[in-house]
Amino acid sequence: MAKMSSPTETERCIESLIAVFQRYAGKDGNSCKLSKTEFLTFMNTELAAFTKNQKDPGVLDRMMKKLDTNSDGQLDFQEFLNLTGGLAIACHDSFLRSTHFQK
Repeated sequence: MAKMSSPTETERCIESLIAVFQRYAGKDGNSCKLSKTEFLTFMNTELAAFTKNQKDPGVLDRMMKKLDTNSDGQLDFQEFLNLTGGLAIACHDSFLRSTHFQK
């Protein structure tokens, strides 16, 4: 029998995204989607630094509305990935700007 290799860093990252989504989804019923309450809990727990630095109290409501592309009032995994992907792009862009100015 072939020995299973350990997961790559990318595979572990994907597993982590799935695990985090599943940790927050389903408390309000549907385990395949984040309700608004679950989304707010996720943001305030997992992205607390981002949330605390927001001056506008309506920013999370607007984020939820924009991410909810099918307008069902919840975020499915694809919509959740749009959030995490968008944040990753913003962080990467910030990194590139900071390294550009250091040269």
